Amino acid sequence: MQIGPRYKKARYLGAPVFKKTQTQKFAMRSQAKTTKKKGRGGKSEYGRQMLEKQKARYSYGISSGQFSNYVSQALQTKGDNAKNLLTALESRLDNVVLRAGFSSSRSGARQIVNHGHIVVNGKAVNIPSYKVKVGDIVTIREGSKKKGIFAKLDEELKANTTPAWIKINADTKTITIDGEPVADTTGLLFDVRSVLEFYTR
Repeated sequence: MQIGPRYKKARYLGAPVFKKTQTQKFAMRSQAKTTKKKGRGGKSEYGRQMLEKQKARYSYGISSGQFSNYVSQALQTKGDNAKNLLTALESRLDNVVLRAGFSSSRSGARQIVNHGHIVVNGKAVNIPSYKVKVGDIVTIREGSKKKGIFAKLDEELKANTTPAWIKINADTKTITIDGEPVADTTGLLFDVRSVLEFYTR
């Protein structure tokens, strides 16, 4: 997905949706720019919902069309629509690679999957949007384990905070989907309810 200047995009969204913007320096600059703009009128409800939608799709690094499909599926599935949407987004294979600590950035996780380094249940999968299920076993392709992209993986796994639904075997570099993929709502950079309101208004 083409993104463009990440600093400029993150400042517009008002959220550090990219790894390179998740720094104290970026936060301080954004706060200074926000202070200068306080005199301007606020956004309409539609504009606010649109902004939350943009934050959501950039947070997961997917196109507008893909995101719309996820929302449509969430709305058509029984249960809590917000939970349905977040579960679908968290179930993406590139997201699992990121959450497990196999990559430090979402773009890096997508590249790892695209280049065929990941195996799911014994079969190579190179589709970032592939949906994992409870019980799936995700690992690094044997021929890829010694590649430079995984050179610091042991250190990264030690530093990574893994969500409860993912179980990691650091020795074999194996990920087990131990429960339904769910997002930590306290760490979300967007309001999922506003996103759904945007699509159902």
